[in-house]
Amino acid sequence: MIKELDCRKLDCPAPVLQTKKLLETNALNHVRILVDNDAAVENVSRFLSFHGFEVAVDSDGISSVVEGIKDAAEARVLEPAPAPKTDKSPGSSQKIMIMISATQMGRGDAELGEKLMINFIKTLKEMGKDLWQLVLVNHGVKLSTINSAVLEELQDLEAAHISILVCGACLTHLGLMEEKKVGQTTNMLDIVTAMQYADKVINL
Repeated sequence: MIKELDCRKLDCPAPVLQTKKLLETNALNHVRILVDNDAAVENVSRFLSFHGFEVAVDSDGISSVVEGIKDAAEARVLEPAPAPKTDKSPGSSQKIMIMISATQMGRGDAELGEKLMINFIKTLKEMGKDLWQLVLVNHGVKLSTINSAVLEELQDLEAAHISILVCGACLTHLGLMEEKKVGQTTNMLDIVTAMQYADKVINL
């Protein structure tokens, strides 16, 4: 039996949260999630894929259907995510998450602030293995786009297995979804979950 969920007209992260709730209360192997924006398509697709569904997307240019199918024998109710581990062995690296919400650092002179942010991102590799994730929200998502002065540096960090999360709702609001060239389009559920697992969160 196909279970259909209408998440049109819902802002991020509601489509993913509604999908999560559906799978937490029903053992399903076939779902159809209706959404009406690109960020929701990416976020719901990734969520279903993570939980073992084969995903297909059908769009008419106005709304999309994200369809997830898996073997009926694998259908099960989602279990709660495990609690973050807090024990650390001596000498182990930290998990530092950096959240960037603007294209400039600090307040005051905008030109200076943009130069400081560029220099900051170009220096991030010096953190070594402690740097775990970069999260770009609000106008910080502009740093992930084709015209970003630090696009190459962010691509190098991603190639070095640093996770870069880019807020899908922010990209959509600013009309930048098609211009994103680095990072994984994400939602607030992913961001909040990442905060739980981080040893330290730095906000800029």
